[in-house]
Amino acid sequence: MIVKLYDNFTEREIEADIQEVEHQALKKIDSTRRFNFKWEEEGQHEVYLIRELNGSLPLGLMSFQGIPNEYRLHINLIESSKENVGKDKRYERVAGCLIAFAARLAFERKYDGFISLTPKSELIELYVAKYGFKKIGRQLAVFGPDALKIIDKYL
Repeated sequence: MIVKLYDNFTEREIEADIQEVEHQALKKIDSTRRFNFKWEEEGQHEVYLIRELNGSLPLGLMSFQGIPNEYRLHINLIESSKENVGKDKRYERVAGCLIAFAARLAFERKYDGFISLTPKSELIELYVAKYGFKKIGRQLAVFGPDALKIIDKYL
């Protein structure tokens, strides 16, 4: 899927691609040391990357699993590459595009856009304010019209 990111260095939009990662490629991604998490450990889940169109390096990664009996997708892990974190990051919208992609898949799978995640406590307010997630117990979730808002904004 083609999406738009904003390049803070050139101050222009660029096209990026979201695609599924083959599980054997996760070890190679880990060897780049551009991510803090061990993505090879996510091999039993669906893993997607976002990268510049025709680029080879992932700018962000997301793993999730379907929970059909609850009609939702649960994001296990989402991470931007080291150069795309903080105030000096290269690209804007990396995580937002991945979250919107998950919401779109949740609609395609007839889950009404229902996605959930269990964030680090310091990120809870970010997910609530920036993406419209709601607190549901220890998790955050978004679905229905709120999921459509994320899709409209980022995809």
